[in-house]
Amino acid sequence: MAGDQMHVLSALDSAKTQWYHFTAIVIAGMGFFTDAYDLFCISLVTKLIGRVYYTADGASKPGSLPPNVSAAVNGVAFVGTLTGQLFFGWLGDRVGRKSVYGMTLLLMIICSVASGLSFGDTPTSVMATLCFFRFWLGFGIGGDYPLSATIMSEYANKRTRGAFIAAVFAMQGFGILAGGAVAIGITVWRLILMFGALPAALTFYWRMRMPETARYTAIVAKNAERAAADMSKVLQVKITAEQAEMASPVDKPFTSKPFGLFSGEFARRHGFHLLGTTSTWLLLDIAYYSQNLFQKDIFSAIGWIPEAKTMSALDELYHIARAQTLIALCGTVPGYWFTVALIDVVGRFKIQAAGFFMMTAFMLALAVPYDHWTAAGNQIGFVVLYALTFFFSNFGPNATTFIAARDVPRDIGGVGSFGFLYLAQSPDPAKAAAHGYPPGIGVRNSLFALAGCSLLGFLLTFLVPEPKGKSLEEMSRENEVGQP
Repeated sequence: MAGDQMHVLSALDSAKTQWYHFTAIVIAGMGFFTDAYDLFCISLVTKLIGRVYYTADGASKPGSLPPNVSAAVNGVAFVGTLTGQLFFGWLGDRVGRKSVYGMTLLLMIICSVASGLSFGDTPTSVMATLCFFRFWLGFGIGGDYPLSATIMSEYANKRTRGAFIAAVFAMQGFGILAGGAVAIGITVWRLILMFGALPAALTFYWRMRMPETARYTAIVAKNAERAAADMSKVLQVKITAEQAEMASPVDKPFTSKPFGLFSGEFARRHGFHLLGTTSTWLLLDIAYYSQNLFQKDIFSAIGWIPEAKTMSALDELYHIARAQTLIALCGTVPGYWFTVALIDVVGRFKIQAAGFFMMTAFMLALAVPYDHWTAAGNQIGFVVLYALTFFFSNFGPNATTFIAARDVPRDIGGVGSFGFLYLAQSPDPAKAAAHGYPPGIGVRNSLFALAGCSLLGFLLTFLVPEPKGKSLEEMSRENEVGQP
């Protein structure tokens, strides 16, 4: 777009920070709060579910989920998330953000409750029902991911867009923290899963009152009058319908013809950027989700969480929830808010590169002297370094990759991280078989592998552009004339 055609978008990019921006952060952020709670609370209760449904009569040790069942229960929501991102991201571009936004939240509410009501006469049928509803829960979460960030980015001005999107994303940290706190206070696994419906239900009314974003209305729906009215209402920006019409892409003589995702023009403009963004996101998620979902297994392996046979079911749930809560409180949550405070000052590139580098350093600090950390009395040092990897993943690539690519599917890495569950098993066949798993490479070598992912992410970060201070249109290079 050129000259007069930028009125609506320029008004949005230059709008002052107002109360509605913070309202939008809370409304969109509660979706991320619910997403994180629903995705990670399952890791708190799998041990308890294993004891309830898989303890054999007269056995000397408590039951646990078989490997295939554990992988399915933990991972099926991420499969749903991936498919949901693809479907709802496409649908949101076709029918608008607002209508799809309510649809995803309603699906999350229903499936959270249904997950807690999983029924069946046998352990297999209960797990199958749980997996069914967890898949559709993930499907709804997948839609909420791209839409929440897209809505916030389309409302934000270019000066503070990074901080606003980071603040929405930072609500994930509170969701993880809430998961641990709820598990400490509520010891019924079904209620822990159902609790995720509460914050989503409380947000539904306000989400339905949000107007469609002016960028979508003016550029995609081509309703200039409505875009002007919505923007004037919520952002207190005065702009006439005639000015808004200039933003509608009816006549753009200075821009190139439309081009597809797999076209040569797209590859010329965005090929390396897309490669850098998607590859760093994938590598980050493999490391981040592996650490987050299976931290209870890592802490058990180093002896920070006592052996299951020495505790009751509720004691084990308490120790797991306490560990997750401490990591979230000391590492995860502060990392998110450091990003919010500094992203529009330091820039995305520097934060992401430094985060990957520090993740690599701390994982190597855990892996190289691993035998030292497993010795009696040294576990606290391990936990401190482990928390620092979470701090720098969130004050780093976990936040910046999300901001850099608001609508790129992210949870391929979440699905891939389940290989960590198998890799981290002891290489001793007898020890691995005691838990029902094939021999793996051990926790130490698994940490080396995650350090390798982080190091590769650091190198690929140099393909990612710095969007600080630029508008969405400048980043997408919409004004550039295509090559003939």
